Amino acid sequence: MQPSKEAYDRASTIFSPDGRLFQVEYAREAIKKGTTTVGLKFIDGIVLIVDKRIHSHLIEPDSIEKIFQIDDHIACATSGLVADGRVLVDRARIAAQINKITYNEKIPVKNLVKQICDFKQSYTQYGGVRPFGTSLLIAGVDEKGTWLFATDPTGAFVEYKAGSEGHGRMEAMNYFEKNYRDDMSLEKAIDMGIKSIQKGSEKNLNYDTIEIAVITAEGKYQKLSHDESKMYVEKTLK
Repeated sequence: MQPSKEAYDRASTIFSPDGRLFQVEYAREAIKKGTTTVGLKFIDGIVLIVDKRIHSHLIEPDSIEKIFQIDDHIACATSGLVADGRVLVDRARIAAQINKITYNEKIPVKNLVKQICDFKQSYTQYGGVRPFGTSLLIAGVDEKGTWLFATDPTGAFVEYKAGSEGHGRMEAMNYFEKNYRDDMSLEKAIDMGIKSIQKGSEKNLNYDTIEIAVITAEGKYQKLSHDESKMYVEKTLK
């Protein structure tokens, strides 16, 4: 008699006979239910765009944060369980500050991604814990170039030129495959990012719930104001 799936999904440390970790797969499902996040490299830096997907007019949009600054030259966008994302962001900020105090220099983007993913991987290997139900799109600029990484609950990470996580990921990635170019300006990148989010949205985008942040080639982080973000959305979707 074939064992049921329930025999293998009681802990993240148990493999099924076909090599699956069901708790990790459940964490991925939590990410798929999260808001759509996108990141795109452009000719002078990198941009992160998030649809905060607020369903009630009673909620203050500014109280929901989906893009976080980690260091002067690194930021991330979260999709999935908000509290899980906040814990990982705090850990990333500490790692960046430790590197700055220890070596008197900014942490390389890939080193930070590896540290965060090592931490995420440890939560799939020990009993009594569960995987993080969030994916981070980590963007940054350092001496070696411009970087965009997507992280997975397993602790794996992939570098992209343009990437997406969350509910509308497949539609956004299909749009990038057809339209992305390496030589885009900031305005073109934001336009493409907003359109990709719209492709994966079940409803019309709410102009008040789009959040945009930019990291320039000089390694300077800036989150656009509400009015600036709204202006870009109106210009793209008019």
